[in-house]
Amino acid sequence: MAHFFDMSRKPVVPELADVSGGNARRERTIQRLQIGVTGVVLMILLVGLASVIQNRAAETDATAVPEAAATTEPTTAATQSDPLVEAGVVPDMPAQPAPATTVAPTPAQADAAAPAQ
Repeated sequence: MAHFFDMSRKPVVPELADVSGGNARRERTIQRLQIGVTGVVLMILLVGLASVIQNRAAETDATAVPEAAATTEPTTAATQSDPLVEAGVVPDMPAQPAPATTVAPTPAQADAAAPAQ
């Protein structure tokens, strides 16, 4: 009878042979260096490209006309139409309000406003 769940014994594991040979460590080191150098070169190129774009934008801003002339002639503003006035629903309101007439105070109001002495 086999002991499937016998935890007292240590499993027998054969030693794994070194398949890659003695050159594997050197190859991994070279690969890591290549990746690192490639990353640094790409960062330098990216910073250089950003610098070129920024310089070109600054040059364009410096040579641009600050206030360009209008390409069309200005026209007078069209008078605003009021459809309710045109339909006769609302009476036409004057553009300027009529000056208010001042009423002279009556003698009784003038006596009440005068201070007593």
